[in-house]
Amino acid sequence: MVALSAVLPTPAHADDNEPVETAVPPRVELVLDVSGSMRAADIDGRTRISVAQQAFNEVVDALPDGTELGIRVLGATYKGKDKTEGCKDTQQIVPVAPVDRAAAKNAIAALRPTGFTPVGLALRGAAEDLGTGETTRRIILITDGEDTCAPPDPCDVARELAAKGTHLVVDTLGLAPDDKVRRQLLCIAGATGGTYASAETPAELTGRIKQLVDRAKDTTTVKTPALVAGGKECAGAPLLAPGVYTDREKISEHRWYRVPVRDDQELRASVSIALDRPVNPDYGVLLRATAADGRELVRGTDAGSGRTDVLSTGLRWSALEPDVESEPSTDGPVKPTEVCLVISNSFAGSTANDAPGMPFELTIDVVATSPAPDAPGLGSGWLLLLVLTIAGLLTGVLAGWLTRWWVATWRTN
Repeated sequence: MVALSAVLPTPAHADDNEPVETAVPPRVELVLDVSGSMRAADIDGRTRISVAQQAFNEVVDALPDGTELGIRVLGATYKGKDKTEGCKDTQQIVPVAPVDRAAAKNAIAALRPTGFTPVGLALRGAAEDLGTGETTRRIILITDGEDTCAPPDPCDVARELAAKGTHLVVDTLGLAPDDKVRRQLLCIAGATGGTYASAETPAELTGRIKQLVDRAKDTTTVKTPALVAGGKECAGAPLLAPGVYTDREKISEHRWYRVPVRDDQELRASVSIALDRPVNPDYGVLLRATAADGRELVRGTDAGSGRTDVLSTGLRWSALEPDVESEPSTDGPVKPTEVCLVISNSFAGSTANDAPGMPFELTIDVVATSPAPDAPGLGSGWLLLLVLTIAGLLTGVLAGWLTRWWVATWRTN
């Protein structure tokens, strides 16, 4: 191991070039429909609101400490018949903060089905409640009916939230087997990258909510890519270890990096470049792996011609491929091949060339190689042809002999 460490190049690190992971507590807001239809007693003989309250209580008990939970209701306070007033009826009854179990349970227990169903307005309010940030935040909408107050249409609101790029996901749960409700909830979830599910028993509702709240934990780790500055050519470019890196590239610029790859390893790399300024139509990003002498090993491309916020591409290359061969070594372990990665673009626009480059993320991994099985070669084809030829000749001779024997026997008889 000491000898190996002596010959392996040490990849350059920006602050050790390790992505910084910051644990961020899950941020979730439960949005509950408390409109008059929630009084219906059709879930195992119980009212929809009582089932929802029980599910909420069980979920609150199971929440991990530190979870930031908020609760918003709709149709919970206005008892009149004025639709204009009733369609404004949405309130946050528990602010988004580290969960206070007692306060959350008390707020839920006091709910009584009352009014209209302003789903679209409630979704806008929930988005404001959760605020902004770099991590995904989740809204869990539980309702038994479609919006009765549009505009705003809840599907349009969901699209509006998604267009803002605020990392906001809306998951929906339907409490009534109604096709119109199902279509509306599917539309809301689909627009924001969320999920839709129906719940027809108390156990199903509790399980679904727990599952969705638990899913929020998977999207709250912030990984800060390591800053790195690519070179203008392969020679002298930064040597990178597996990890996630961020850099900037100007229009028509090339950025170079080096990655050591042993003979028994496979390089996997991808790049995503964000278009943070107007550019002319027909553009692309190119990621290439080259040998140190400039020979191209493999490339990956992505292109666009309209409105595209991010372009991404990737590549794979194994040192077992015949493009680059390591020199045999007689005095120790084989030195890894240095593969050069170059990122380039074909953007054009009116922005001055001295403007800051467009941001991109470069992800690099080096894993044990897994070569694909060899396909039959030309030699195998000739061998098969020879076998078929011999088999054909033998079959012909045998068929001829049998035919002559049969003819001779027939004439004798």
